[in-house]
Order: sequence, then C-alpha cells, then structure tokens
Amino acid sequence: MTTTRVLLIAPALSTALREARFGEAEGAGDAGSGTDGGLDPAGLRQAEAVRESFPRTSRLYVSPTRRCRTTARALGLDAGTAPLTGPAPCAMGRWQGRTLDDVAAAEPEAVAAWLADPGAAPHGGESLRVLLTRVGEWLDALPDAPAGSAAGQEDHRGRVLAVAEPDVVRAATAHALGAPPEAFWRIDVRPLSAVELSGRGGRWNLLAGRPLHTGS
Repeated sequence: MTTTRVLLIAPALSTALREARFGEAEGAGDAGSGTDGGLDPAGLRQAEAVRESFPRTSRLYVSPTRRCRTTARALGLDAGTAPLTGPAPCAMGRWQGRTLDDVAAAEPEAVAAWLADPGAAPHGGESLRVLLTRVGEWLDALPDAPAGSAAGQEDHRGRVLAVAEPDVVRAATAHALGAPPEAFWRIDVRPLSAVELSGRGGRWNLLAGRPLHTGS
C-alpha cells in the first residue's frame, strides 16, 4: 500500500486575509468570481521568495479561489501544468465577502451560534461539520489516482501538493488527527505556511514545522 504524502500550503497574504473577510467560493467546487482580490504586494513578494522550496514531482491541487491560484503561480507550481481542482473553502452564504467584524455587529446571535455549534449554518451556506466531512473525504481519496488527470499533468501517485484556503487546511488537519469538530477553531493557519500529512489506509500522521525555505 502506497504512503501518501500531502503538503498543504496556505495562500500568501492578501487584503481579504488582513481584513478577516469571508472568502470567495459560494459552494464546494465552484470556481469563484475573483472577489477575494488576489495577493497584496507583500504577499506576492513572499511567495516568489520561496518558490524553489517545493518538490515539483507532485500531483498539484489548487483551491478554486483567486488568491490560491495566484499563490500557486507565484510559487511556480503550475507552470506548464493544469492543476487539479482542490477543495473549495466553506460556502458562507449571505456572509460572503463581508468582514467578521461587520457580520458580528449586524448578527451577533448568528455569529455566536456559528462559532459554538459545528452543525449551524445561519448564513445559509455550509456548516463547519459539512466542510469537515467534505475535506476529509477528499483527503482520504487521495491515495487513488484521479479519475482523469488534467491535460499536461502526470499522475505522481503518493505525493500531493495542495494550495488551499486556511479553513481547508484546518479541516484537513483536524480530520487527520481524528480531532472533534470543535478543534477546528484551535488550529491557527498563517499565510504562506505549510502543513505536511502522511498516511495510508485512512490513517494519517502530522509532520509539524516544515520550513518554507532552503538552507539555514
């Protein structure tokens, strides 16, 4: 049985991340409209500075948001390939594009319910529990070859790179550790950080602290 190694890379810094603004995609697998604004100049510089830090012989997935696609390009990960679509961020319904502070001021009880109950979706989108299930199913299916490799991309079975939104990285980490849904909020994912998972047969291990640079 092949061991699958998954390197999850959070997008570089963007204005939306700075403002704690709910992200782009309206539903699982949607391509998104680009409303997250991509990367800011500092985020773009930081991504370009570490573009040689990642193995190129990997199956590449990119979450369908502008900042993830832009991060992948800045890291040089999708040059000459057509990346496979990775998990979309949590669909946030009518909160889409708004800041957390704005929503909390307008709907304090709804935000409190969303934060306290993994099954709540007061915004009309996905609940945290649905996100965790969707991302967990994607992660557990990775040892299998994709149903159809994207044009120009080889299937490098066993090694995966995924540029994914912070909530997707959180969900994958919680699933890998078998943590309860409440642990999602205890996982801090910084811009342009990496989480490495390895597993086989649906059992995963977490490798913490992988540096995004070469040398000392």
